[in-house]
Amino acid sequence: MSPNKNKAAAAQAMKAQREAIERRERRNRIAIWGSLVVLMGALAVGAGLVLADSAAQQRALAEAAAQPIDGIVETTIEDAYHAEDLPDPAPDPVTGTVLPPMGGPHDFYWQNCGIYTQPIRATNAMHSMEHGAVWIAYHPELAADQVDLLTTKVKNRAYTLLSPVPNLASPVVLTAWGLQLELDDADDDRLDVFLTKYIQGPQTPEPGASCQGGVGTPQ
Repeated sequence: MSPNKNKAAAAQAMKAQREAIERRERRNRIAIWGSLVVLMGALAVGAGLVLADSAAQQRALAEAAAQPIDGIVETTIEDAYHAEDLPDPAPDPVTGTVLPPMGGPHDFYWQNCGIYTQPIRATNAMHSMEHGAVWIAYHPELAADQVDLLTTKVKNRAYTLLSPVPNLASPVVLTAWGLQLELDDADDDRLDVFLTKYIQGPQTPEPGASCQGGVGTPQ
């Protein structure tokens, strides 16, 4: 074969090789983009399902909050003046247990809302409740996973207080101004309903008043 024919054959072979490589790269790009499209579609569907589920949960909570809550105790608060050095409630002389006060005379300073791992003064917490906060009290011997669940519900949620209360009469007690609900555990569905209904709820004497800038350093 002449040199010219050899060169032509080599050039044709190189061209064919380049074309084969380009075809393979195109197929790879198509496969990659196809996978990305499928993945993005799946993520979009998943996100849509999560949002739809969240919206459904919020609707269910709102509907439940529009109804009376089973087991709730209500009282009318006659006096709500501010005073210094007020004592916290003493344990019941018979049972030795306590329940957070639902209102009444309280400290000049409110308790900053948030999560506390040590007991807080009821007289400060009452002032927060006057501003529309809900106080979630739990027995110091409540199981760690239950405390973690309560912490998750309160974390980054405005107008909520979480703290242990020594000698608490029930494992978990929810208190808003003039309202209280005792629970056996943190998994009770009424907990979320109570929060939905009474955080800045219609019972609040001073709606919109701050739950920060008072006393205490929450987590």
